[in-house]
Amino acid sequence: MYYAITGTDQEESLEARMSARPEHLKRLEILRDEGRLLLAGPFPAIDSEDPGPTGFTGGLIVAEFPDLASAKTWADQDPYALTGVYASITVTPFKKVLP
Repeated sequence: MYYAITGTDQEESLEARMSARPEHLKRLEILRDEGRLLLAGPFPAIDSEDPGPTGFTGGLIVAEFPDLASAKTWADQDPYALTGVYASITVTPFKKVLP
């Protein structure tokens, strides 16, 4: 089943986010290569694809996991969680309908 993982950034987290980003992307690439990643991306803090120094407010990952506990464990081990980029993380089941 798919799970939506939503991380909400701490205030002033851009520097920490950029530092942890390579390891964060490596984990997402593994999900992608295993055919389990539906989508992933950040929420810009302003209405722009490149928010510059205003940074991001969080991000969304939708990926397939065996169960909710596995999805939560994976999310808790994300570099953004471990380095304090995220203030909070929510994990909820997700049912893809379209496309």
